[in-house]
Amino acid sequence: MPELPEVETVRRTLIELVTGKTIEDIQIHWPKIIKAPEEQEQFIDALRGQTIRDVGRRGKFLIFFLDDYSLVSHLRMEGKYGVFPGEEPYDKHTHVIFKFSDGSELRYRDVRKFGTMHLFRRGEELLHPPLLHLGPEPISDDFTIDYLSSRLAKTNRKIKPVLLDQNIVVGIGNIYVDEALFRAGIHPERIASGLRQEEIKRLHKEIVLTLSEAIEKGGSTIRSYVNSQGKIGSFQLELNVYGRKGENCKVCGTPLMKLTVGGRGTHICPSCQLLE
Repeated sequence: MPELPEVETVRRTLIELVTGKTIEDIQIHWPKIIKAPEEQEQFIDALRGQTIRDVGRRGKFLIFFLDDYSLVSHLRMEGKYGVFPGEEPYDKHTHVIFKFSDGSELRYRDVRKFGTMHLFRRGEELLHPPLLHLGPEPISDDFTIDYLSSRLAKTNRKIKPVLLDQNIVVGIGNIYVDEALFRAGIHPERIASGLRQEEIKRLHKEIVLTLSEAIEKGGSTIRSYVNSQGKIGSFQLELNVYGRKGENCKVCGTPLMKLTVGGRGTHICPSCQLLE
């Protein structure tokens, strides 16, 4: 699943590709992707004639800001957007097509059909699920050391599932949790409330740095992620632990391990991340 850096990269690319384009019509080939409104004709009627003014992001969600509406889109496992000439054929995995007045099309392609779209009146998108209860952005001023400390102190869960909880902090998925915990020298099975203040400060710093560096490099190309122009990210070349089971740690040379923590595959260095 694309995480915050990948979705941010898609957002930046889409701004270049679709800002200022006016929707003339929409084709929906897999109606279950549209979660709100319930009737797909309402979705189509609302968006006809609307111009895309900006593309935002909240956690792993893209937000298309139009004249009167906000379209909230989650890519899930395999969702991808691309802009194509209207005459170019599309394949069976293309499920939603936004036809623009200039003859181009924004196409949503999703092999596994897990993606979602919610349409709201502009300005109301944060008042309803799926954006309603999300925590702060990890690369924003709201994500402070004090905030992180207060949330960790209230739970006896293991630290990795806590960081994956989108109600606590948004956008950090499996890859970047593993990387941030390694860089902070914290074992993913440590109890969140048991972390010392200096460890929390280190973890906060590494979360911010890891995500910022990943955004700069266009995200990590793991499995099938590409941005909206078909380009791959390069942060996977910088990964310290994720996907490197059995390889030697870049810091100490110890073979890396893979565990299961909170039901998720988890990569660690058993020497750099001690379970105290």
